[in-house]
Amino acid sequence: MRAGHLGVRLAVTADEIKAVQGLRYRVFYEELGARADADTSATQRDCDIFDDVADHLLVVDHNLGDGPESVVGTYRLIRQMAAAKLGKFYSADEYDISMLERFPGQLLELGRSCTAPTYRSRAVLQLLWRGIAAYVFHYGIDLMFGCASFPGTDPDALAAELTYLYTYHLAPEAIRPKALAGRYVDMQRCDPASLDTKRVLMTLPPLIKGYLRLGSFVGDGAVIDTQFNTTDIAVVVQTDLVTEKYYRHYERESREIAS
Repeated sequence: MRAGHLGVRLAVTADEIKAVQGLRYRVFYEELGARADADTSATQRDCDIFDDVADHLLVVDHNLGDGPESVVGTYRLIRQMAAAKLGKFYSADEYDISMLERFPGQLLELGRSCTAPTYRSRAVLQLLWRGIAAYVFHYGIDLMFGCASFPGTDPDALAAELTYLYTYHLAPEAIRPKALAGRYVDMQRCDPASLDTKRVLMTLPPLIKGYLRLGSFVGDGAVIDTQFNTTDIAVVVQTDLVTEKYYRHYERESREIAS
């Protein structure tokens, strides 16, 4: 799918996946302060075992070329059958997702989303979501989930944001991930009555706001990820509740981008 000189598609070559991993390294480690081990520092690529089974959604800038050099944004997509090859989803290291794994439908885990600094615009984020929408329809996905992140590891600095999400967007119990006991951080960190919800919404990271626009829910408990220098939350989206809105919203936005 195209919007001017930008396009969205899946990675098809090993070099494109390496480009994705290089972009993730630059964003997560060089820019946002993640802690690299010796191998990661040596390769300057963010990679793990899940990359081998995932599909990698790309935003490409055709003005830069048509190969790996054109990759400016990415999202990692892990279907249930792909996770089964490893015996788990990535999120299972932070959350109890057993209730999701019992969900009667096809699951898709979303993660490792990032864009190059000069491409952090509404247009690029919308292209990524258009790609996800097409992927969801193609594979008949019923439920999407994953971890979304706030920068920094001080949950008290995020008291208003975490309290707002827990108060207004907590997932129904049947599909509510819960942070693992050893990593659980209470999201209820201030009096909900004291919240300025309009201000809180303005301070949420764009990715989390995008999830909320799609009718997503959050899990119970935040998790501190010291390696990536983030405070994580679990996000869940039932696609059958938002599919019509999903397409209507992003198709309208795509026309605006094109114009």
